[in-house]
Amino acid sequence: MRSAKSNLPAGWLGLPLYATAISLIIAVMISSCQKENHTTVASVSDEEASTVSQENASADADYDDITEIGFSADADVDVSAGVEFNGRIEGVGLRVFENLAFKIGPCTTITVTPNDSTYPKTVVIDYHDGCICRDGKFRKGSITLNYTKPLRLPGAILTITLKDFYLNRKHIEGTKTITNLSTGHTHIYSVVVTDGKVSLPNGRGFKYEKNKLVTQIAGMETRTIRDDVYSIEGRSKTSYANGTTVVLNTESPLVKPVACDWIVSGVLKIKINDRVLYLDFGNGDCDNKALLKWNDRVVEITLP
Repeated sequence: MRSAKSNLPAGWLGLPLYATAISLIIAVMISSCQKENHTTVASVSDEEASTVSQENASADADYDDITEIGFSADADVDVSAGVEFNGRIEGVGLRVFENLAFKIGPCTTITVTPNDSTYPKTVVIDYHDGCICRDGKFRKGSITLNYTKPLRLPGAILTITLKDFYLNRKHIEGTKTITNLSTGHTHIYSVVVTDGKVSLPNGRGFKYEKNKLVTQIAGMETRTIRDDVYSIEGRSKTSYANGTTVVLNTESPLVKPVACDWIVSGVLKIKINDRVLYLDFGNGDCDNKALLKWNDRVVEITLP
């Protein structure tokens, strides 16, 4: 039987649904579109397009980091009953919160309520005034995780709320809801970000929303995760006060095998204001190539 942690769709937390290639893609697209001099294209400079694409990719990663905290804590709470943990890198903490260990810093306090095996359950991870955690990231403020039941069970809902939370000096706000929609041996997770907002140390900021569905489509009958394959569908929107928006939409599901470092098929629609292009990840081959399409142009790009 797989461990509680491996019930999480392996690889999708770290899988930037759209983020890995966004900066490169937008840079290519904006440069090429400007050369074509289309009058219907909204005015977004190369520099602004590059900046917002990088900020969008970073937001995807930041909110995925929060999701990973939720799954890691879920895998740990069964052995944490009766424990209030002060997160120093020693003693009982690392044994009790083994999966969460790399998200814990020397300032962290973790409280589980009720501190027994019953549900619903609330886990509060408090980084207080902030510290550098074992994964090298600075975290400050608190994350509250409300579980209706263990997240690996069908029907479980995890609601994540943030209070004065900072990740690497960025103020991250919003509510994230993860719902286990699994049936039988097939893992299905819905991930929704509402009222998201990111405020950067340089004074820039934007609103962020996301809706993603991750479905296991292969590997359900084996105990190894190497043959697992996941289908990802979703939409994200980043909105700036000046009216610039970045919208990412799956035109067809993105397919990501655990055994491959890249998405192997599916089409992603990318829109910055009125500029639109499509990223085609191919026909199922495990490679780092994708086709970037806009207007009548097609360019092969290499993914990071």
